Amino acid sequence: MTQTQPDVSFIVAAYNAEETIAKAIDSALAQEGVSVEVIVADDCSTDETRTIAESYANRGVKLLALGRNGGPAAARNAALSAATGRWLAVLDSDDTVEPQRLQRMIKRAENAGAQIAVDNLRVIRADGTPPETMFARQSLAETPELTLPVFIRSNALFQTTHNFGYLKPIFQRDFIEQQGLRFNEALKVGEDYLFLASAMALGGRCVIEPIPGYDYQIREGSISRVLALHHIDAMIEGDKAFLRDHTLDAEAAAAQEFREQSLRRGRAFLILVQNIKDRSISGAIKTAWSNPSALAHLRMPIAIRINRALAPLRHLVSPRTDLTAIDGVTRSRKG
Repeated sequence: MTQTQPDVSFIVAAYNAEETIAKAIDSALAQEGVSVEVIVADDCSTDETRTIAESYANRGVKLLALGRNGGPAAARNAALSAATGRWLAVLDSDDTVEPQRLQRMIKRAENAGAQIAVDNLRVIRADGTPPETMFARQSLAETPELTLPVFIRSNALFQTTHNFGYLKPIFQRDFIEQQGLRFNEALKVGEDYLFLASAMALGGRCVIEPIPGYDYQIREGSISRVLALHHIDAMIEGDKAFLRDHTLDAEAAAAQEFREQSLRRGRAFLILVQNIKDRSISGAIKTAWSNPSALAHLRMPIAIRINRALAPLRHLVSPRTDLTAIDGVTRSRKG
């Protein structure tokens, strides 16, 4: 019997996701108007994640039980190599997707002759806060295509609460294979940013679907909830590799410099905070002297507390007021 190629391969990297993996798989299998395969790459979970994924075998879900814990990028690469669909869709093991998401995105991409598509996200918090759309639909509707300079510049550190690095793209698999693209396994945070940036640097066109179709869950304990110094160091090294591999035009190069400056400031800020925690006056002075702009980030915890205090009055504040715009320190992308 000839096996029909699925329209979409869902790439799910999982680690100790027993509480959420079933919902993620169910949402992928519930896609309407497209055929799907779901590939779960389990990164040596110590809970029941593998058992739950195995229980879906009769529904065509493939489990890749990895032999060693290599992080989200390594798990995604394993799943990517096993994929057979025309399109690749990354799905985090604690997130879900809406039933018509892939049908909408594929249609938009194919109508435009694009190799990549992204869509809006719905943010769902564990504390029961009402869900909110991450980006204004009208704003995305007025930007039908995401360019590399815009994408790079939006991923500057500590600039906004949400940036385009949160987007969960789908990729034409033939394009990814032709370019030999894989996730950077040295990164635990930001590997998805570099993958999309590399795809666009290699000529991939990325269209934007303004309707939210990806439900982004914010939970305590996620690898991305706290940004550490080694994460920034890894991102800096990842950007160096990105620049070695790709030649950028003037606009993209300027955006890259803007991002690099933000990473350097962010690094200095985290060192400054540690100096303060350690009561190292000389260290704090040295850090502030070498990168004075790091001092500006000290406003962040204060602004966060003010924002939380004002939350009940938010409906009285101008829609343009964004007191959470510097809350990025605790809301970097999930691994």
